[in-house]
Amino acid sequence: MPPLQRKTSDKNSSPANAQLDTINTLTTQQGVPIPDNHNSLKGGQCGPTLMEDFILRDKLTHFDHERIPERVVHARGAAAHGFFKLYKPLSQYTSAVFLQDPTIETPVFVRFSTAIGSRGSADTVRDVRGFAVKFYTQQGNYDLVGNNMPVYFVQDAIKFPDLVHALKPEPVQELPQASSAHDTFWDFVSLMPESTHMLMWLMSDRAIPRSYRMMEGFGVHTFRLVNPHGQSCYVKFHWKPKLGLHSMAWDEAQKVAGQDPDFHRRDLWDAIECGHFPEWELGVQLIDTGKEAALGIDLLDATKLVPEELVPILPIGRMVLNRNPDNFFTETEQVAFNPGHLVPGIDFSNDPLLQGRLFSYADSQLSRLGGPNAHALPINQAVCPVHHFQRDGMHQAKRHAGRVAYEPNMLATGAEFRLDGVTQGFQSSPDMLESVKLRQKSTSFEDHFSQATLFWNSQSQAEKDHIVAAFRFDLSNVETMEIRQRMVDNLAHVDMKLASRVATQLGIDLPNPASAAGRLGYRQHKAESRLQDAPSLSMVGRYKPDISTRKVAVLVAGGMDMISVRRVMQELSDEGLQCKVVAPHLGHIGTASGRTLTVDFTFSNTSSVMFDAVLIPGGIASTDELCRNGSAVHFALEAYKHCKPICAINEGVRLLSSLGFSLSQHKNTALTVPTPGVVIADSQQAIEGQISQEFMAAMRQHRHWDRVNLDSVPA
Repeated sequence: MPPLQRKTSDKNSSPANAQLDTINTLTTQQGVPIPDNHNSLKGGQCGPTLMEDFILRDKLTHFDHERIPERVVHARGAAAHGFFKLYKPLSQYTSAVFLQDPTIETPVFVRFSTAIGSRGSADTVRDVRGFAVKFYTQQGNYDLVGNNMPVYFVQDAIKFPDLVHALKPEPVQELPQASSAHDTFWDFVSLMPESTHMLMWLMSDRAIPRSYRMMEGFGVHTFRLVNPHGQSCYVKFHWKPKLGLHSMAWDEAQKVAGQDPDFHRRDLWDAIECGHFPEWELGVQLIDTGKEAALGIDLLDATKLVPEELVPILPIGRMVLNRNPDNFFTETEQVAFNPGHLVPGIDFSNDPLLQGRLFSYADSQLSRLGGPNAHALPINQAVCPVHHFQRDGMHQAKRHAGRVAYEPNMLATGAEFRLDGVTQGFQSSPDMLESVKLRQKSTSFEDHFSQATLFWNSQSQAEKDHIVAAFRFDLSNVETMEIRQRMVDNLAHVDMKLASRVATQLGIDLPNPASAAGRLGYRQHKAESRLQDAPSLSMVGRYKPDISTRKVAVLVAGGMDMISVRRVMQELSDEGLQCKVVAPHLGHIGTASGRTLTVDFTFSNTSSVMFDAVLIPGGIASTDELCRNGSAVHFALEAYKHCKPICAINEGVRLLSSLGFSLSQHKNTALTVPTPGVVIADSQQAIEGQISQEFMAAMRQHRHWDRVNLDSVPA
């Protein structure tokens, strides 16, 4: 029921007849006007505060109770509204209405999150990211709850609490926050060989994405699509970002966490506010029921994936996020996702991890959102008609009329009778269940290392180096030597070179695969893989031509040569890139031609980690001042060390002189230099526009991980 409308008071009306201005008058939660919101009611000016001050109590009571329990996992998140639109009907596979009509835009609400940290942790920590999509369909709400990695740590939901307890800060001192680099986590996973494949993903660049807008999403579990004839097939869901895959360097991610812990939140919000709407393509892998055994991969095992090389992904539609939430708490915090929120035409598989999640999600929301009526919160409400006889409970907001709260009945409309045989409702896919009750896994679940090996073999050399460095970092923070040894012994079953490289610098013995094989939980079973490597598992080469919204730092000081750089900056802006001027001070910088340039940042309030690329214009006076500024030199060197594209014009190359670059070596020759992603040119080449395309081509490759001798760069 809408609130009562009050008329705005008229200046000519008498005070006795004046009515409230509903926009400007402050009231209590009951609508009582508040005459003074700065002073509580006291017994005299210096007297005690009186308990009868219901205005004070109204305000404090709400404040005392306005925080709800945070999510046990995925507590820190960001979200946005948008829509999903189908490419072509999928009626041969599913009866789901929102997958039938390409002309319909289905509203969605999407929440991205880190998994382990609390609400106050940083965005750029090494972690799996949640990727949850709520479709508001005409058959009810459908939640596709996934991650940015296609596999998981454990195979059965009964181990999920143990995993989270091990991964969370240790209970003795509540340390470390939002980090896997501690004893309890590695103690657990070193004793759970089934976690090995997921560890490879967690230690890879996938765990530190550049942006939510530049990461993939996966449904993780195997589901079923059911068509109108009751025929089903297995399905795995994939989200592919329009902007391609992009990650951070580990050193960069740590520095961003200190400088802007809200980096990913801010990036998503700013992109939508500026009209650069993030977009993903939804794809499916379809496997005919009865033919899954031919893959040699158990589809019910959440620690396994189906490589695209074996089952190609069929693109079926696109999702665009085009509106930020109006209120973080009422939408992003109160939204409730549940993999059990299905619509007709989509069904579960017997994945034991998925089956347990169906209970866990619903159960946790009972306490987090205060009861069984979380579905009535605006962000969780279905857009289709809802009719049921569920009544009462905490936070019931709907006023149900009538005397009937049951079915069947003849005292209401009579339309609630069950009609056996009606097929338009949700129908579970029929399964033959003939087995004894037991607590066992299928032997197909016992292959813990084949896909971890496939992932390792599929990585580029730079990606392998990053994985080794990540294992070393985490395990070097493990205090118990035995745990470090156990873990590298496990890795020996993935790849002996990987295990040996990780073991180096950890102060332990060389890996011993036989030792790992003798531990509880280890299974000798290792399936034969149909693939030696799978290029789809690597981030290298997964580039997209769209580089809009990338941020370019333009390093300047007084006397910079604006003439040579003007065209470069204009062409970058025309492509949708954001050029931000960084200088020794705010305000304006004088150019060599006598004009001024507005400064966006200083070297003291930003750094290279906040940008995707660096542009260094020429100008003798400007370059002299920058070279005397240690922060400016560090800015350029740090960007180089993090493998970002750099363009230097004329004297601007002097900021890179310690790396061996000079303009004289490249004048009147090719624009690119032997080091990948570095473009050097003189003024004429810049004015003619020759270097803009080279610079943007370097940015389309995201990072240039194949730069050599990065450890020697003083940044």
